[in-house]
Amino acid sequence: MSAHFSSRPDPISLDEVRKVASLSRLALNDAQLQTAQHDLAAVLDYMTRLQSLDLKNVQLLTSIAGENARLNADTPGPTLTNDQLLAMAPDTMPPFIKVPKVMGEGSA
Repeated sequence: MSAHFSSRPDPISLDEVRKVASLSRLALNDAQLQTAQHDLAAVLDYMTRLQSLDLKNVQLLTSIAGENARLNADTPGPTLTNDQLLAMAPDTMPPFIKVPKVMGEGSA
């Protein structure tokens, strides 16, 4: 069964796809960018279709567990010491773990 999505009035540009890929830390070649552009456009179109649904008479689902859900005890388990955690990290600045920048200029 083939899904049919109507065309969006403002299709996603290749620059937008590149930006999303960069933020996602994905290195995409030209063919993959084209595929991602098509896939993202389909997702955005589907979201547009969902937004157009009339949900005035639909009751909100507040829990998928039901009223008889059993709650487990909230008890802590074994943990690592700070030294153990720092020893496992690829880059540290004790007492911190260093992580690569993911937002802003020069992040990709």
